[in-house]
Amino acid sequence: MNKIAYIGCLGLVSIITTEFGIIGILPQVAAHYGISIDRAGILLSAFALVIALTGPFMTLLAARFDRRNVMALSIGIFLLAGMVSLLSPPFWLLLLVRVLPAFLQPVFISTAIAVAVSNAGKGEAHRLMAVVLGGISLATVTTLPVATWLAGVYGWQASFGLQALMSGIALVAILWLLPPMPVTVRKSYGAQLRVLTQPNFLLSAVMNFLMIGAWFCSYSYFADYLGKVKHMDTAMISSMMLLFGITGVLGNRLAGKMLGKSVAGTTAFFLAGTLLLPVGLYYAGDNQLLTIFMIGLWGLFYAPCFLTASAYIIAAAPEALEFANSFSTSCGNLGVSVGTAVSGMVIASYGVQYTPWTGMVFGGAALLVMYWRSRLRPAAAKVPCMAQ
Repeated sequence: MNKIAYIGCLGLVSIITTEFGIIGILPQVAAHYGISIDRAGILLSAFALVIALTGPFMTLLAARFDRRNVMALSIGIFLLAGMVSLLSPPFWLLLLVRVLPAFLQPVFISTAIAVAVSNAGKGEAHRLMAVVLGGISLATVTTLPVATWLAGVYGWQASFGLQALMSGIALVAILWLLPPMPVTVRKSYGAQLRVLTQPNFLLSAVMNFLMIGAWFCSYSYFADYLGKVKHMDTAMISSMMLLFGITGVLGNRLAGKMLGKSVAGTTAFFLAGTLLLPVGLYYAGDNQLLTIFMIGLWGLFYAPCFLTASAYIIAAAPEALEFANSFSTSCGNLGVSVGTAVSGMVIASYGVQYTPWTGMVFGGAALLVMYWRSRLRPAAAKVPCMAQ
């Protein structure tokens, strides 16, 4: 199971490099196509919206097929998208090939987690889940800043070349190292969908959406914010993305330990960062050292958002692990899409300096939903067994 978890982690690195690699090059892409930064943001928000609308249903449809084949097909589509994108096609085609792999992104994540934690005990299941989702932090500290650096040196197309390379490596690992994994026990669609009737689960999903949306109000325009508000050049922005990723790895490790004690408490702790960030960035002003310190905190609090959001929603539906995972991914990506779109409108009307404050509104709403859920039914204090 460890091998499967690490291959799942590698696959997630390639996925995150593709989905969020656009963030560091968004200003360059906008300039190349002669469009506004908020319109260029569609490349991120459309990707996330497709996941949000189709994720759970695609996961249910794929549940009957051999899991290795499902994972390989998913990464294969990401490889194709990266290869076409690096050719700098017309904007409509770039948007199209960006959107296609989004249909299978939640399928890969939910399948990788499900096979990694199958037959594992409670403590081990959570550790393996953290290994798979650790691909998000790993990409943040490695491929994302490298993609931004490559774009600064060789042009934005080089970023897509790195995305294609990572997808190719992940595809080879899946086909070479994973055995066939046919599905032996099929769960009925009804059993999976029944969780949608549970208020506890639905409130967890709303919190998931608001939490991810809160972070992506600002993170989606990370490069644009640092360039226009903090007056950093491309090289400095790439360095800040590296710092962001390093502290993010630390944050992910910290969250993994804290979740074993309290899912709700850990989620609330890292969600509080959405309230701290705008205040800290505002008072940092043009002081570069304080700004760098705040960017480090930004990464620390942001990185565990997908892990804590997944744990929070799975705690409400441990009996439907794969569906809950994919639903969590969909809700999170709806948050990415809406957070990016809302911040894009704020940028168009008021300026990029207000994006962290927009995230604060989402974050405050998420904390209110957590309080509502705790009043409806006490949140699980410990992570439930995630074995199938």
